[in-house]
Amino acid sequence: MPFISTKTNVEISTEKEQIIKSRLGEAISLVGKSEGWLMLEFSDNCRMYFKGESSSPMAFLDVSIFGNASKSACENFTREACRIMSEELGISPDKVYVKYEFSTEWGWNNMNF
Repeated sequence: MPFISTKTNVEISTEKEQIIKSRLGEAISLVGKSEGWLMLEFSDNCRMYFKGESSSPMAFLDVSIFGNASKSACENFTREACRIMSEELGISPDKVYVKYEFSTEWGWNNMNF
């Protein structure tokens, strides 16, 4: 049960959102999860600053995962997420942060896992 929130200071067209959705859906398998349980949020045109500047395209991906994932799995996902942001939105990998949170308590459908 992963959740990925993507915030960026660039516009994400409906077409690009669908492409990114599909690509992140594939990439989530790198941390041992499936698209079948993946929830996504996209926030574009955010007012963001990185290193005191706001003129460059940038993104922040907040990845929440039920359970755990290895450091190498997270590194592989980060690499792929940066590739996706670069190829689809023109955001340089050095302007992308990816944060991971792991939880052993995750609720769905009136219960917790």
